[in-house]
Amino acid sequence: MANPMTIARAAERAGVGVETIRFYERRGLIAQPPKPRDGGYRHYDRETVERIRFIRQAQELGFSLREIEELLALKTDRQADCADVRTQAVTKRQEVERKIGQLEEIRSALDALIAACPGGGDLSACTIMEALSQRRATATPTPSQNRSGNMETRTTFKIDGMHCDGCARTVEAVLLSEPGVSEVGASFNRREVAIRFDPAATNRDRLERAVVRAGYSTMESS
Repeated sequence: MANPMTIARAAERAGVGVETIRFYERRGLIAQPPKPRDGGYRHYDRETVERIRFIRQAQELGFSLREIEELLALKTDRQADCADVRTQAVTKRQEVERKIGQLEEIRSALDALIAACPGGGDLSACTIMEALSQRRATATPTPSQNRSGNMETRTTFKIDGMHCDGCARTVEAVLLSEPGVSEVGASFNRREVAIRFDPAATNRDRLERAVVRAGYSTMESS
């Protein structure tokens, strides 16, 4: 093996965390090197690092792990051609366009709030705070119950694989689409997500699976 690397060195070269490499191995996206007979460290080669970079960059473009698996399969399919990859890219671009439309709506709402803000004075007169409070009150009737009157619970877990604030927003969107979820707060800096949900409609395992399907991995929260 040319220029063998430990997992820590391979992670550094690829620009990811060690846990990300282990997650890719568990998902079958990359092969785990065999453990040396002498009990030393597993060794990673340059080709594996390049594959990890490909996966990470595809994730940053918005491809899910399932879609990345398909792209990797195309790379090894001798009958595949550029048209197959183009089809994947076009589909992803259409998804991006839909997200852009949603973001533009959010921007317009923020523009309206900013325009109405007096820009100074007592906080009690802040139109932005007032508007956000009204929106929050509409979205969550009480801190412990949902609209049906069912008791809700909270959970928090760490997430690996987020590379920017956009990833955090993706995690939030994915979890908010799950039944029973009323509130989600994901933090790229803390690499974690906090969720409030109705235990009668969903559970922690299902929520973690939703995150994994979106292309990220979860870890136990300390």
